[in-house]
Amino acid sequence: MKYSLRQLEIFVAICRTESVSRASEALSLSQSATSTALSELERQFDLQLFDRGGKSLRINETGQQLLPRAVELLDRAKEIENLLQGHAGFGHMRIGATLTVGNYLATILVARFLQEHSESRIQLKVHNTSTIVQQIANHELDLGMIEGDCNHPDIEVQPWIADELVVFSAPNHPLASQRKVSLEQLLQEDWILREKGSGTRATFDRAFHSYHSQLKIRLELEHTEAIKRAVESGLGIGCISRLALKDAFRRGSLVPISTPSLNLSRFFYFLWHKQKYQTTGIREFLDLCRRLTEGVERSDLVNLPEIA
Repeated sequence: MKYSLRQLEIFVAICRTESVSRASEALSLSQSATSTALSELERQFDLQLFDRGGKSLRINETGQQLLPRAVELLDRAKEIENLLQGHAGFGHMRIGATLTVGNYLATILVARFLQEHSESRIQLKVHNTSTIVQQIANHELDLGMIEGDCNHPDIEVQPWIADELVVFSAPNHPLASQRKVSLEQLLQEDWILREKGSGTRATFDRAFHSYHSQLKIRLELEHTEAIKRAVESGLGIGCISRLALKDAFRRGSLVPISTPSLNLSRFFYFLWHKQKYQTTGIREFLDLCRRLTEGVERSDLVNLPEIA
């Protein structure tokens, strides 16, 4: 063959970092060696994989066609290498999770997986839904675990487990003692919410789609724990996953508000690029996730202490 796995590895690294210098740092190569390898690959086949503008590189249509095939070939080659070296683990996996899934499920699942497969290595990145979707589309992640919708044409989406948001307040809030709260009452309150681009915010906005202009949004935060602290301190009411509120409800530091007029149900999803090769490690990790939630109706009912 005219090309080498090393050339493909350099090509993929440049795609992911959008920079020869950053790719060279990621691969522990000199910048000149990285640039030469890319130029040689393009020269051998008399084509360009990137459009060049000054010092910037933007992957072109040919590069876009090559990228998923190069990633798949490198993943398969790594599996072969692990097998030949006699490794029992599954090598390096890059998993992305949204905030609720990442903080309350994914970290525990990763810990259990590494207990069972100690030679494996996992990089877990926690971002909001829009970021995880973009990183899956760019082949920067092997697997995503999200709490929002994904309609990207290049991404495979599979439902995992049902989840539900809940409106909540501090125990001394006037709404806390009411059996049920109307939509009109909710529109009078100050809200502490997740930021735009998060799956939690998308579900909330969908529930209030006809009344969004009437909402009094006092504060937007990127972290559920910050929202819980703000609501505890009396700044307003919030709306996040029951899973994230499980301990606070048990302690009584926060209380749920009954809102029967709102549909706050959703799902957690797995996602991966349609052209992404699923390694044995990823398949094993997915199987572990499904075993954990088998027969469970909703995320906050998962028996987490069993795998702590």
